[in-house]
Amino acid sequence: MTQWAAAYFGALIVFGIIDFAWLGTMGNVFYKPLLGDMLANSVRPVPALVFYFLFPVGLTVFAIVPALREFSPATALGYGALLGALCYGTYDLTNHAVMREWSVQVTVVDIAYGALASAIAALATYYIVANVLRLGGSPA
Repeated sequence: MTQWAAAYFGALIVFGIIDFAWLGTMGNVFYKPLLGDMLANSVRPVPALVFYFLFPVGLTVFAIVPALREFSPATALGYGALLGALCYGTYDLTNHAVMREWSVQVTVVDIAYGALASAIAALATYYIVANVLRLGGSPA
């Protein structure tokens, strides 16, 4: 249970830092010009918090814990990227399919970002948890 909790809270923190940095730097320079009036004037805190508490569950279950069991950073990286691409792809491709003015550029960049951010978060969390808990075997 300690491994699961450490993986979850590690992913929560690492992914949160990555995503806040991305949205803080790219929100006004990338998303706002392309999505314009489709964006809310301010972030709705409840759905945002639900996402930030749920997404690390996926990273933990599908990428980090399997990687820790296998002592495989490649598993964390690969499964993290796959999960990110699938989740962000579901959102972006659905929007692209049903919204009149959804940007192809946003779809492509957002899916790539989701894959990269999730891969980095899973890999970083893997190394943090493996080293903090000093798991048997090698974290590398």
